[in-house]
Amino acid sequence: MKSLTVQQWTEHSQAAMVDLDGTMVDTLGDFAEAVSRMLQDLALPGIDAVHIGNMVGKGTEHLISRVLQHVLGAGHEAQAATLMPQALESYHRHYAQINGQFSRVFPGVQEGLEALRARGLKLACLTNKPTSFAVELLQAKGLEGYFDCVFGGDAFERKKPDPMPLVKTCAVLGTPPAATLMVGDSSNDASAARAAGCPVVLVTYGYNHGEPVRGVDADGFVDSLEELTAA
Repeated sequence: MKSLTVQQWTEHSQAAMVDLDGTMVDTLGDFAEAVSRMLQDLALPGIDAVHIGNMVGKGTEHLISRVLQHVLGAGHEAQAATLMPQALESYHRHYAQINGQFSRVFPGVQEGLEALRARGLKLACLTNKPTSFAVELLQAKGLEGYFDCVFGGDAFERKKPDPMPLVKTCAVLGTPPAATLMVGDSSNDASAARAAGCPVVLVTYGYNHGEPVRGVDADGFVDSLEELTAA
């Protein structure tokens, strides 16, 4: 079924799991602001937002570790590890204060979600962002009502690109992986979907660790979530 169009993958699906950062909401501004405040707390140099965009997608711990390694430089791995607990506490505190204030919903997201619901698909938001932050962001952007469930990076024992979150989300939705579409923006989502046995469609405007997204092994690509159901 690799030759199916994006719309045909949607038609063959009973449910969809939709990533959050870089797929539904451009949260780079939130990340950059919280990281900036964290680095100020630690009396460390700042970092350009463009670098942060290449670091997001694998969970908060990965992001903060990469930021510390970047600002401290090579040879300071031990110092970065020592600072991690304090850095994470500071980052979480600041992110909770600004969550959603420096972000925007990508064009076509609401229309795309409405179309998926109109097709009768069950929807889950599946992200590596902590669940509480994900729920708050969806509420702030008026998107929470589209989803039957929301699972963050702390909801399961492992995060994407491990397939576990997808497999367990399918179980909650009550749909087989082969009939549960993964919609994301990066190789994390695609790798997890392939391992879980789910079809996967990627948006072209997301983060994907700074790499060209069309080079990722996926079943299709869309410039807007509206295209998931477009004729």
